[in-house]
Amino acid sequence: MSKKLRERVDELLSRERGTVFKDPGGKITVALVFPNTYHVGMSNLGFQGIYGLLNSMDDVVCERAFLPDEQDIGEYLRTGTELFSMESKRALCRFDIVAFSVSFENDYPNILRILDLGNIPAASALRKRRHPLVVMGGACAFFNPEPVADIFDICFIGEADELLGEFLARYRAAQGKEDVLVSAQSLEGVYIPSRYRIEYGQDGRIRKRIATAGAPDTIRRRYVADLSRVSAKMSIVTPDTEFSDMYLVEAMRGCPWRCRFCVASRIYHPPRMRHLDEVVREIGGALAATDRVGLIGPSLTDYPYVHDILRIPGVNFSVTSLRAGEKACELSPLMAGHRSVSIAPEAGTDRLRKVINKKMSEEDILRTAQALFGHGVENLRLYFMVGLPAETREDVAGIVDLTEKIRASSAKGILTLSVSTFVPKPFTPFQWHPMEKIAEVKERLTMIKKALAHRRGIRVFHDVPKYAYLQGLLSRGDRRVLPLLSKMRPGEDWRKAAAAAGVDIDFYIFRERDTDEILPWDFIDMGVAREQLWREYREAVPPRDPGNEV
Repeated sequence: MSKKLRERVDELLSRERGTVFKDPGGKITVALVFPNTYHVGMSNLGFQGIYGLLNSMDDVVCERAFLPDEQDIGEYLRTGTELFSMESKRALCRFDIVAFSVSFENDYPNILRILDLGNIPAASALRKRRHPLVVMGGACAFFNPEPVADIFDICFIGEADELLGEFLARYRAAQGKEDVLVSAQSLEGVYIPSRYRIEYGQDGRIRKRIATAGAPDTIRRRYVADLSRVSAKMSIVTPDTEFSDMYLVEAMRGCPWRCRFCVASRIYHPPRMRHLDEVVREIGGALAATDRVGLIGPSLTDYPYVHDILRIPGVNFSVTSLRAGEKACELSPLMAGHRSVSIAPEAGTDRLRKVINKKMSEEDILRTAQALFGHGVENLRLYFMVGLPAETREDVAGIVDLTEKIRASSAKGILTLSVSTFVPKPFTPFQWHPMEKIAEVKERLTMIKKALAHRRGIRVFHDVPKYAYLQGLLSRGDRRVLPLLSKMRPGEDWRKAAAAAGVDIDFYIFRERDTDEILPWDFIDMGVAREQLWREYREAVPPRDPGNEV
């Protein structure tokens, strides 16, 4: 093992507070892997919550592993060192279970890199009894694990807070890997990809999905009904994250607004909230490590106790985002002293916000921005998207117009636009919709940048469109896109890898799906009727040809 790599990990550990070290003797050993760097992974509350949950079990040892930095990957390859966990420096291939927590589709190529560095065959069919059980959880497993299904022995569909305990009970009682799969197959929320065979038609669409070996036809998503009973708890505080030395507290999960583009509002439905006394108690415990606390929730303006919490003395709160409107204006006095607050108009005009079901008017946005700047917020970040369904150039010009109106209403602070490319997601009404052509998206981004380039107090940032299109491919892809991941090389254009792997980009990204088409994720029961989503889609985007309507 490389001494240099050990020292680098020890340096990170030395700055952590809350790290768990356990004797592995006689215990189930789990390597919890985040398929991105330490800096990104340790900023993820879900990842930290699972780490704490597993280590709270007496007979389980959970240790962490991440994608090494590029310079460290070179050291791993140069020295022949197998990828190892942080806590004990044990090689991943020596754990009983290697569990990936996957939150972002563009991290899929990193899964293959990590398994390769860990000396673990990437394909589940090639792994032997001596290899670890390789499982997947996290948001990407909720809505469409199919692009990476052939990698994993098991995927957890839904929130793992309760499911993990049930699964590990089956694991303890099982005799060998195959027995684990047979036993776990009957658990709600457990998906075993190898138990399913997919047949495709000549047109490339899925013709049939066949369950084998007694596997269920449908996998029902698991969710925690009472968030107060089992909520993600932050385990480790460290300066080496996006939220340096900040303790993250989950106040609520799920969003009541159901914007048509938002997969999170679907997979975390219904909205659930923690009781005030529990949140206060957790914040009190956090103060032993840091006075910086980040309050986490997709719609904190709808959390009934947010005023009470933000008034707790001695706490330096961070609130990532507010929903523009009357409630946000009421909260604005409590934002005094906050360096940065975000609101998400998403679209530049009321017309387009109605299309995407963003129940927020221009007046709401302007009043909220004025209130926040008026109470001393230094940086107001505005989130927008381009390439939305039914978007026109006038809607893009509306982004510029709205920004200038906000700027004209207050000379204080900085306005920062964060503009991303719309990506259609499973289980949203837009799951059938094609992405806008990349040339048009680039032109729309250029329109915004040029119009605001010389405006004082306004900054514009946007994503890299080509990576948004990779996300679009992976979010709605099927098992046939996996070869693309194996051909991707760091820094290379993924479209070349797609061509080399024979993956038809147009088929996955730029084609509108039909209402009766079998979609790769249709086997997941998310608790929402497909017919309801289709009705919403057609309400937002009427068909060009009435003859196509079913």
